[in-house]
Amino acid sequence: MLKPVFDRPPWANLTFAFLLPLMNKATPRPENEYSVKLKWLMFLRVVFSAFLLGSTILLQFGEKPLPLAPRAVLYGLTLLIFSLSAGYWLFVNRIKRELIFAYVQIGLDTFFVTVILFVTGSFSSIFSFLYLVVIIYSSMLLPRRGTMIVAVLCSIQFGCMVDLEYYGFLNPLGPGATPIAAAYTWNQILFKIVITMMACLAVAFLSSLLSEQARKTKKDLRAMEDHVKRVQKMAAVGEMAAGLAHEIKNPLASLAGSIQLLKEDLRYDPDHDRLMQIILREADRLSALVSNFLLYARPPAGKTEAVQLDKVLIETAELFEKDISNGRRIATHKKIHPGIWIAIDPMHLRQILWNLLLNAAEAIAGDGVIDLATYPLRNNEICIRITDNGCGISPETLNSIFDPFFTTKPNGTGLGLSIVHSILEGYGSRLDVESQVSQGTTFTMKFKQLDPPPGAKPFGKMKAVSSS
Repeated sequence: MLKPVFDRPPWANLTFAFLLPLMNKATPRPENEYSVKLKWLMFLRVVFSAFLLGSTILLQFGEKPLPLAPRAVLYGLTLLIFSLSAGYWLFVNRIKRELIFAYVQIGLDTFFVTVILFVTGSFSSIFSFLYLVVIIYSSMLLPRRGTMIVAVLCSIQFGCMVDLEYYGFLNPLGPGATPIAAAYTWNQILFKIVITMMACLAVAFLSSLLSEQARKTKKDLRAMEDHVKRVQKMAAVGEMAAGLAHEIKNPLASLAGSIQLLKEDLRYDPDHDRLMQIILREADRLSALVSNFLLYARPPAGKTEAVQLDKVLIETAELFEKDISNGRRIATHKKIHPGIWIAIDPMHLRQILWNLLLNAAEAIAGDGVIDLATYPLRNNEICIRITDNGCGISPETLNSIFDPFFTTKPNGTGLGLSIVHSILEGYGSRLDVESQVSQGTTFTMKFKQLDPPPGAKPFGKMKAVSSS
């Protein structure tokens, strides 16, 4: 993967020296929030162990002391939980597959709860609610399927414990130590097992649903926070740089014109002519750079009109596939909803798509694939998603890819994504990015849908298309 290269002209560095104090830096975040959750789980498990130890001591010295057998089991269980928690803490930063690590911990927790229930009365124990506690915190660490697996595991353990005790294979250790068969009928036992299983599954479903919504909301809030900070930073840069770019562009035009006049008036000299050509070439390059910077700082107001999105997407993608600069090495997979209309200048939309497709192609070494898809959202919005299978972007670089003149390409100017971001801002949209190193990058943008004009026909049918 290419390392970031700051390809900035001297005047750009000077500009950023003045603007840097105005830029709001992103708030630092934990490197791995999943590890933080696991550590909190370990801490709470230790707190529970301390509570269990204290309760056992109180029962031992109370008016009706707990029998020796269940007391010994509770002391041993407390020691085991403390020891495992210490082991978890030692290895949590070394574990790479944290999800599997969480499954192991939660699976053992369900077993510990079953032991506590068996010791404190089994079928009649008042601690059966601990199963629900385990299920609730598992929903914060595991996906919905994992939470349902934990609920099923709790149900199976409870049912097996009660059945084995009912048929005489287990002798209860709780107070009274009387088999439940002597006090309850089979219908009562079955009813308790079914109710416990239904409660576990219902809590698993609801808690996992709430946890997924909380994770999604948190993700959206972070994306919005990053977007607001990025807009503030880019606005500060654009406000000052627009005037500076104008001040640079005018002298450049005068310089280029003066060199042209000198070239016509002076007697031909090969060395002088070569130097003048260098001056003109570099002046043109600098002028183009300043023009792009002006486009970023103050994008020209486009002529907003109703645009058939599927038509523009397909036409731009097909034109990009035939572009010689890509070497025709990129295959595109298109999954585009037909008949979607949005309000935008079609030239701006094509420029946005072309820049993002070009950025995706440059991230791919050799042959690769770019997925171009649209999908509807709530509030009558449509999302455009462009995904590549390239080298990906590191988290450090991801925070800077929208900064002007920041580039990871040796010959890049670092203005492509900045210009795309500024143009989208003018239409009330935003550009979001997700990336993983060595797996690829996804850019998404959202637009408000319009009602199709009278007599409008879809450009194509909704189906996946692959071309290269």
